[in-house]
Amino acid sequence: MTAWSGVSLRWYTTLAHDPQMIDAALLSLRIATASATLALIVGTLAGYALARFGRFRGRAAFAAAVAAPLVLPEVITGLSLLLLFVALEQAVGWPAGRGTTTVTLAHASVSVAYVAVVVRARLADAGTELEDAAMDLYATLWAAFARVTLPLTAPALAAGWLLAFTLSLDDVVVASFTSAPGASTLPMVVFSLTRLGATPEIYALATVIVAVVTAILLVVARLQSAWWGRRVRR
Repeated sequence: MTAWSGVSLRWYTTLAHDPQMIDAALLSLRIATASATLALIVGTLAGYALARFGRFRGRAAFAAAVAAPLVLPEVITGLSLLLLFVALEQAVGWPAGRGTTTVTLAHASVSVAYVAVVVRARLADAGTELEDAAMDLYATLWAAFARVTLPLTAPALAAGWLLAFTLSLDDVVVASFTSAPGASTLPMVVFSLTRLGATPEIYALATVIVAVVTAILLVVARLQSAWWGRRVRR
């Protein structure tokens, strides 16, 4: 373990020059961005179907499949996805091994449930009156969806994407099952290092993460305050 001996920026310098940490962080950001975007597309369609299509054949099974990642243990989910990827590789030759692609697909499949729940709740709360009014004014179904439904669900879409991004960035278990050597995300690298005992470099990384998140929250709070101020003046 470590002994406190005074204030120093040495470990931040070490962190900034650690290629393993930097590569893992960049890989985690790429995977989180791609998986969140994919989960947003699929989750939005799933949430829209559950909120707007009423009763249809197989609705119960579809809803259960969408909600399954919310209740299944991550170990079961990761193992199931690993077996799926292995079976697909043996059957059609894709994906060829495990790596960035399989981790991205695994994270997206888990995050779809969270996006669908948020979008479905938003659509249920908004109702169908505005969409019906748009179609009464001769808007097509797609025009009403693009000009009415999407703007109404924009906050839910943003929240769903951010939630999926955070879940992917934080995941260890599912990524451990579906990744391979050379495709380790930042949480996997940190977990492997802490098994032998936390080092000051990991403490520095944790401090940087807390500082970045705090800065983002302060910027968001400032933007919200400015937006409300403009609305009050209007």
